[in-house]
Amino acid sequence: MTTESNRQLGPVAIFDRDDTLLVDRHYMFDPQDIEWVPGAMEVISLLRDKGFRICVATNQSGIARGFFTEAQMHRFHDAMQRQLVSAGGVIDGFFHCPHHPEGTVAEYAVVCRCRKPAPGLVEQIDRTFPMDRARSFLIGDKPRDVQSAEAFGIAGYLYKGGSLLDRVTEILELTTAHQRCDIP
Repeated sequence: MTTESNRQLGPVAIFDRDDTLLVDRHYMFDPQDIEWVPGAMEVISLLRDKGFRICVATNQSGIARGFFTEAQMHRFHDAMQRQLVSAGGVIDGFFHCPHHPEGTVAEYAVVCRCRKPAPGLVEQIDRTFPMDRARSFLIGDKPRDVQSAEAFGIAGYLYKGGSLLDRVTEILELTTAHQRCDIP
């Protein structure tokens, strides 16, 4: 049995998908709609080089609303991964919430613990990639992303456009400075 004290903890960088890693085209499932925000591919490589696991935590209510299926979403994520690999990057895991209480697909039209701002997706990531909470963070474009991170006990940051690489570089500088201040 794995306990908190004997788990191999490491830093994990968690990204929201739409309007954080990708330009949002609203309910995306067609791989032709993939357009990376400026600096997204580079930041994934940078963080991997710094020892971070990279994960995506994304609400995908389009599944509950019947706009696309989980299989179509998985194909979309596979296409994202192929593009990253060809550019020298990789995402360790894609975690999604297919639920929405007002959905039209009965099995997904529920209130759940995985829909951000609830912390369920971050909890799933932690079970798969045990997190060093002091060094891990989530970045997204909406307050619910930050709330999800904070509910789990890791830092959450907003991204409001521009270079994602610049934003993550700022975050890394802040966390490094904070860690230096905590050293006795």
